[in-house]
Amino acid sequence: MTIGEPDVPLPAELADAAAAAIRSGRTGYSDGRGEINLRKSLAERYSVSRDRPFGPENFLCFPGTQTALFAVLLGVAQEGDDVLVGDPMYATYEGVVRATGADMVPVPLRPEHGFRMQADDIAARITPKTSALLLTTPHNPTGSVLTKKDIESICSLAVEHDFWIISDEVYEHLIFEGTNFVSPLWFPAFADRVVAVSSISKSHAAPGFRSGWCVGPQAFCDRLLPLAETMLFGNQPFIADMTEMAVRDGSSVAEGMCHRFAARAALLADRLEQETGLKVHRPEAGMFALVNVATTGMDGESYAMDLLANGGVAVMPGTSFGKGLGSWVRVALTISDADFETALDRIVHHANALTRKSA
Repeated sequence: MTIGEPDVPLPAELADAAAAAIRSGRTGYSDGRGEINLRKSLAERYSVSRDRPFGPENFLCFPGTQTALFAVLLGVAQEGDDVLVGDPMYATYEGVVRATGADMVPVPLRPEHGFRMQADDIAARITPKTSALLLTTPHNPTGSVLTKKDIESICSLAVEHDFWIISDEVYEHLIFEGTNFVSPLWFPAFADRVVAVSSISKSHAAPGFRSGWCVGPQAFCDRLLPLAETMLFGNQPFIADMTEMAVRDGSSVAEGMCHRFAARAALLADRLEQETGLKVHRPEAGMFALVNVATTGMDGESYAMDLLANGGVAVMPGTSFGKGLGSWVRVALTISDADFETALDRIVHHANALTRKSA
């Protein structure tokens, strides 16, 4: 229950599209910005989903969200800068921030606010050195989703203090029922300082294809292009053709993943809260849930190691994602229903054994 890998294989139609593109000879050098057919499809999709116009010039294509994020941060931060990042955070964020030479400034994501970043917490950490804020919505590892009010207040700070908003939106299509996704890209007033990154890794169960992009102001993309070409010298045209199809036609697997992950999260919360002293933060999106293990008397790392050794279940210690999750562990919702039930039985048995041992 550690890795966030989609619980379904790559859709056959995408595999067929990639194979057909290879056979047709789409294996040469690519446009450094990304293939124009893909960027046009992305522009059409974002123009509809963000309710404002985008063109191919607003996109650069990269091998996955991770590479896009690395390049974008190199474009907005350098030595002597501060980059604000929510704590907890995805495990690679510190590395990509520090690779720019900038300092990472953690902003606490508090359980009492549903782990949603708060403008007051950001404001308390802004200095003249602040060059960017890295947002993640939907969030990994907490599964929280920022509201329209959250984003407006956060972006207003960016305007007031003149820094960039970098929005990681890779879980956009894994939103659970009853929750609405809002992107900073929706707001024209903030458009000149917002860059978003995403990919088809989660939405289309295609993590191994490494196909992602950034979307932002044309001037930003123009300035970032030399860096992207230095890093990559273009992407693979046959993967671009497959990604164009994925973007144009939508996902055949995202809805099913949403239903399964939401159901598993609800089952996890119901069973642990009814049968043990463990507490679950119920996610609003994504592939993970957080479990508070404080009632065991252990911190998250000690609990995770004990659960592995004595319960046969692997989970991630919360401190893998920042100092703010010392009493938490992260549970992946991506294993099969049968394995999930088995894991829950083991977690319940282990937690109750700990309770009896400490009594």
